[in-house]
Amino acid sequence: MRTVNNISQYDKKKPTAITIGTFDGVHIGHQKILERLINDAKTKDRASAVLTFFPHPRMVLQQDSDIKLLNTLAEKQQILERMGLDFLIVHPFTKAFSRLTATEYVRDVLVNGLQAKKVTIGYDHRFGRNRTADINDLVGFGDMYDFEVEQIDAQEIDAVSISSTKIRRALSEGDIRTANTYLGYPYMLSGTIRKGKGIGRQLAFPTANIEIAESYKLIPRNGAYVVRSTIDGNTVFGMMNIGTNPTVKPDNPQTIEVHYLDLDRDLYDCDVQVELLHWLREEQKFDSVDLLKEQLHADRAKARSLIADL
Repeated sequence: MRTVNNISQYDKKKPTAITIGTFDGVHIGHQKILERLINDAKTKDRASAVLTFFPHPRMVLQQDSDIKLLNTLAEKQQILERMGLDFLIVHPFTKAFSRLTATEYVRDVLVNGLQAKKVTIGYDHRFGRNRTADINDLVGFGDMYDFEVEQIDAQEIDAVSISSTKIRRALSEGDIRTANTYLGYPYMLSGTIRKGKGIGRQLAFPTANIEIAESYKLIPRNGAYVVRSTIDGNTVFGMMNIGTNPTVKPDNPQTIEVHYLDLDRDLYDCDVQVELLHWLREEQKFDSVDLLKEQLHADRAKARSLIADL
């Protein structure tokens, strides 16, 4: 897959079968639509493409700094590449771009910019300045500019919406099993390991403190999880705590810390991706550090048992 960071950079060597949207999470509802698009493009010798926008339009138009997304841009690229998509086109979303009329958007972006020969879109998709154009307008543009329009029906769109809602709710409740079921893959956190306060090492449970650069990334509920990473080509399991370490230092800011099992090496400044596999327990404040250490030993035993069943 090739990622193009501006519509103007698309090389136009091949006409496209394209769909447009945020595709946050690239969950099982999205995957069904994308698989159909990819297969159809192959049969007609077209390039399969997703057109998405960054920053998220709400960040620009509503100044909605609280929006939380299931994927970072890099994570979305990774998932789409795994699916076999040919092109991910990430166009910068600006206020100027939002003011394009429907005609300008279709003519300059879809037709002249991306050589669209088929556009797959939801029945409720709206586009153009003030979002005044709809699926019927797009069909009319298709007749004018010679491209096919495939409408995703209400039932499929509703399924996509339900999946997104359930994933967000599940993550907020620590229900990682439901979230992963709807995603079709383990929910992931991607970041860089930074030096912490050494509290885990003092407890004989050294941890990797993960710093996530993207403030818009949705962080699941505070608590302990069983996780998996790939480090230097090897699969490594661990247990992760999201929270504030209330036993050791009250009123701490939220941290994400992973104690990798059977791994003893310096990981500072390494980029890692953590896949969340199981929920272990809620974060809690213990009456003493010794009680916390007892719980950590119990957590590790439970984590090993769950890992053995994978």
